[in-house]
Amino acid sequence: MENSNNSGKMIGAVLLGAAIGAALGILFAPDKGSETRKKIAGKTGDISDALKAKFNVLLAEAKNEFESAKEKASEYVENGRAK
Repeated sequence: MENSNNSGKMIGAVLLGAAIGAALGILFAPDKGSETRKKIAGKTGDISDALKAKFNVLLAEAKNEFESAKEKASEYVENGRAK
C-alpha cells in the first residue's frame, strides 16, 4: 500500500507541475486577454480530466489492496480453524 501511495504522490506532483507550467506559459504568451482566458478555461478542463483519471487509478489500486487483504484474512481464518 505504501508503494501505491508514493506513486500517487508522484503522479500528483507531475500533474501539479504540468498545470503550473501550462498556466505560466499561457499567462506570459503575447495574446489578447480574451484569448488567454479561453486557453486557461481549456486547460482547466484538461487538468480536471487528468485528476479524475488519477483518482480512478488510485481507487482501483485501493480496491485491489482491499481484496488482497480480504483474501489473506480468509486464509488466516481457515488456517486457524484447521489448527
